[in-house]
Amino acid sequence: MTLGRTRWAIAEGWIPSGGTGPEPLQSHETACMLNAGDADAHVELTLYFPDREPVGPYRVVVPARRTLHLRFDRLEDPAPVPRDAPYASVITSDVPIVVQHTRLDSRQAANAIMTTVAWAG
Repeated sequence: MTLGRTRWAIAEGWIPSGGTGPEPLQSHETACMLNAGDADAHVELTLYFPDREPVGPYRVVVPARRTLHLRFDRLEDPAPVPRDAPYASVITSDVPIVVQHTRLDSRQAANAIMTTVAWAG
């Protein structure tokens, strides 16, 4: 099944520092990627900042007919994603995928979660 696009953008990104609980309740952002196709998706992410050069690409594989929930706070190579810093991300794939963006803000006892579908270009 062909579903999705090969280029996505998440214009709003920001990982709050701290949180009220242990993992997995630390504040984080996630790119939820769905590959409904028959071929593995080779995905690259590049992060853009208001005050410095872009960082990336971060590379992941989303296997065929699978989903991957990629937490930005766990990205390390080529550099960790800074907390309390605004950023945007561009995601490219060699096959069509669907991307959804989620943020968990656990700095207060009443946790907040936000989710949006990324923009497909």
